[in-house]
Amino acid sequence: MAEVSKPIHINSRIRENAESLASALEHHMLKSFAPDARKELRLFSAGEAADLLNISASFLRKLHFEDRIPDVHTTPGGRRHYSAADLTTIRKMLEENAKSPGAYLKGRREGDKVQVLSFLNFKGGSGKTTSSIHTAQRLALKGYRVLAVDIDPQASLTTLFGYQPEVDFLHSGSIYDAIRYEDPLPFSQIIQQTYFTGLDLAPGGLILQEFEHETPTALRNNIQPPFYARMAAALQEVEADYDVIIFDCPPQLGYLTMSALCASTGVLITVVPNMLDVASMSQFLQMSADLLDVVSGAGARMEFDFLRFLINRYEPSDGPQQQVVAFLRQLFGEEVMTNAMLKSTAISDAGLTQQTIYEVERSAFHRNTYDRAVDSLNAVNDEVEALMQKAWGR
Repeated sequence: MAEVSKPIHINSRIRENAESLASALEHHMLKSFAPDARKELRLFSAGEAADLLNISASFLRKLHFEDRIPDVHTTPGGRRHYSAADLTTIRKMLEENAKSPGAYLKGRREGDKVQVLSFLNFKGGSGKTTSSIHTAQRLALKGYRVLAVDIDPQASLTTLFGYQPEVDFLHSGSIYDAIRYEDPLPFSQIIQQTYFTGLDLAPGGLILQEFEHETPTALRNNIQPPFYARMAAALQEVEADYDVIIFDCPPQLGYLTMSALCASTGVLITVVPNMLDVASMSQFLQMSADLLDVVSGAGARMEFDFLRFLINRYEPSDGPQQQVVAFLRQLFGEEVMTNAMLKSTAISDAGLTQQTIYEVERSAFHRNTYDRAVDSLNAVNDEVEALMQKAWGR
């Protein structure tokens, strides 16, 4: 007679699985990074530096030859390598001698409003975090002052910056502390400086889920400001310090996402080009419109400089994906971004060590694979930069 299986106490089993996974992840981090180490940004080649400074490689060599810029790290073979701090110094020196203001420092000028960009979709796996962190890093490398805000309780963006949100920000120190209904902290107190020059982080964490739970009670008690205005109100303290603020939103249309939308000047909806994802996005857009109508009627600001659909994890050789992209372009026209973020093993491989393409060395990958991924990301992020510049009237 077959033995009857014993019932599983699901709460205990889930807790065991959670503890096992947490331990394994900590072990993986210790293998990737020393216990007391913080992530550091790599150096950039002369070609990469010239691209980020928007000058030619020959002009960069000329600047060194004429001693117009400080010397940088040079290998025994004579190759120069530049840190992000070096790029900032050189960019400022170039700007001082530029014929027109803003030629090299392209951030905000007097009268320009801070650009607040939300990356969002209803469906998980659409590349929101990958898109938002690469955009934040590319803009920082190009001289913009960037704040990345992680409002996803899963806190993947925070993890990519080298933190352990389930340990570092389990009870305090996350964005939740700045938007909570009882005794919120000044936004400046939760901002973390990162290893990326010009890029700060407002961390996420599991405690952010409390905002979703507390908001219905706050609405009944008429606590001010209401949920949709709390993010914008909190950001006012620090927005003068940044050119662009980037939200990585959770894969749900909750109070956190709506609070980010109500603070935003631009929206980027990530979409993987297959019909299931497009069908899910259709539902997401309808729900968004209905809910935003409600908060707009309550007094929320609903004016954006731009809204774009960002094609993500795109495989140009995939016939069905090509058809879906053509369908979206026919439907939404210029609201679909010209450039798509390609699906690449380089991006996923970099993620194994919690890094991005901009952080890993080119030598760690097959050259063509790496270049293809970087070119794709640069094209997307430079298109985002152009949208920001247009919003500033340039």
